[in-house]
Amino acid sequence: MASSSQAFFINRPAAKETQVAWKEPPPPNNPVVKGLPLHYGAIAISNLNFVQNILWSNAGFGSLRDRKELERFEPRYDPTVIKTAGPSSTPIPPTQLLKALLEEDWTSKKPSSKSFPSTLDYYEAYNSGTVTPTDVAKVLLPLIQRDVKKACEHAVAFLQVREDLVLKAAEESTRRWREGKPLSVLDGVPVAVKDEVDLTGYKKCYGSNIDFTRSDDVTSHCVKMWQDAGAVVMGKTVMHELGCDITGNNPTKGTPLNPNNENLYCGGSSSGSAYSVAAGLMPLTEGNDGGGSIRIPANYCGLYGLKTTHGRVSEAPTTGLARSTGVAGPIAANMIDLEIGYRIMSQPTPLDDNAPNFIPPAQINLQSNRNKVLGIYKPWFDLADEDVKVACNKAIDHLTSKLDYEKVDITIPLVHEGQLAHAMTILSELCQGVKASDTHKLSAPNKVLLSVARKTTSVDFLQAQRLRNLIIQHLSHLYEKHPSLLILTPTTPSAGWRIESGDLSYGLTNANKQLRNMTYAWLANFSGCPSISVPIGYAPDPKGDVPIGLMAMSEWCGEDELVAFGYDCESYLGEERRRPGARWVDVLGKAKEGKE
Repeated sequence: MASSSQAFFINRPAAKETQVAWKEPPPPNNPVVKGLPLHYGAIAISNLNFVQNILWSNAGFGSLRDRKELERFEPRYDPTVIKTAGPSSTPIPPTQLLKALLEEDWTSKKPSSKSFPSTLDYYEAYNSGTVTPTDVAKVLLPLIQRDVKKACEHAVAFLQVREDLVLKAAEESTRRWREGKPLSVLDGVPVAVKDEVDLTGYKKCYGSNIDFTRSDDVTSHCVKMWQDAGAVVMGKTVMHELGCDITGNNPTKGTPLNPNNENLYCGGSSSGSAYSVAAGLMPLTEGNDGGGSIRIPANYCGLYGLKTTHGRVSEAPTTGLARSTGVAGPIAANMIDLEIGYRIMSQPTPLDDNAPNFIPPAQINLQSNRNKVLGIYKPWFDLADEDVKVACNKAIDHLTSKLDYEKVDITIPLVHEGQLAHAMTILSELCQGVKASDTHKLSAPNKVLLSVARKTTSVDFLQAQRLRNLIIQHLSHLYEKHPSLLILTPTTPSAGWRIESGDLSYGLTNANKQLRNMTYAWLANFSGCPSISVPIGYAPDPKGDVPIGLMAMSEWCGEDELVAFGYDCESYLGEERRRPGARWVDVLGKAKEGKE
């Protein structure tokens, strides 16, 4: 494999700086509705054209028209940028990668606390014969199956569990361990995947009552890579319906409560995947990022979430909700699990013409001699609540004073307009994937959302893609000016989202709070840049302290720098973040007890 100094980029945007003076965002003025008023109002709104037009205009979606800043830019629909070693490079075979992971020395990366068992804890337990993958599967199955008479409280996080497939995979792994032939460090480790990916033998509905299952019954490539490494997929997790909000509130399929504090949402849209890790059910899950969906549940649940560029070419061709912003990525309680999950799942699929050009991820460099540059756009950063800013700045001070990071001031143009452009793009793609005739099958919030989104014109959509191009060209300028730059923001400007009375029965629509909590998460999603969310502190709460997350965004294909940054932040927080909530389950402990 070529070194990074020999690498070059395909489809990298031109480096072009755009200077636009900062303006405070206008206060949002969208109606907040829940309960029966939302239920009946959604039926009316989905059939009243003039109300849809009013709500569309009120959301500010027409604000990109006639913007002079956009005249110099062509629309860019696909933000994918590929870092390659050139046509003469030879990709690492997956089997060679798995062998390298088995032989790698992970001693320096092991988490200091055992509160959240890591993949390596499972590996050591299987290797010693203390427990088997079948023992672990038999502990987990009663906890996560919802189609039984007395479903456990954890079952709400899972949409579908195929006991026959789970036990078959676990028994095959147990046999490999008995023969001393594990496939990788992930062999026999329980994982779960979001209902947004394809999984052979499972339905796909995106957390809705609409069937999006593929007729050829394939498995998404990123999940297949985990399966080929021996991971035991326990099932598909619940998600925010269609992935188009950030709470995880799903009146159709169920809403998992935050294991840290049951008065809070897990975050969305990968709510079930985040719950599964935060509750200790498994060390690693998969989440898809259709609109910041990986980072926000990682923030609300105090987890690590990585949105990876490689995920753009790790999918088999799909039908349904195809998105120019959607990617896959791991969610984990420890950085070592995040790294292992990322390095295995990000092997590119041969079904994508661009896949062979990617440089596969290699062993992560944690040495202090790497470039460490943190970029902060201060007026944007300062939109966060005071407790979030204090926690994030404390972590940044540690990184700069103790770990040799350099902090630089940067600017990013039109961030408020960019957030609207991102929302408009996501919603337009949702409208493409959901037939208008199927709108009645959706929950009340999405009846409203998609009915309003269908008012977006081609002119507005094109303006959004022009703004995307402006922003990514400016980002290219920043990454050229500051090599290895990581752009830092809070993951969300507020700590958690509290569940209020009446929220769960029919769902809720609160675009004001949604837009605020997406203040930062949209940028990586819209620009195609990878990002990581890491826990760096807690906001006190009588029912359970609320995690606070810090987000870093690198240049395209800069996941290795993000993972190294994640390890630095994990060492900063140390034992402070090891706070299992009341719903936490000691799966390995229960499996060992069952053997005695």
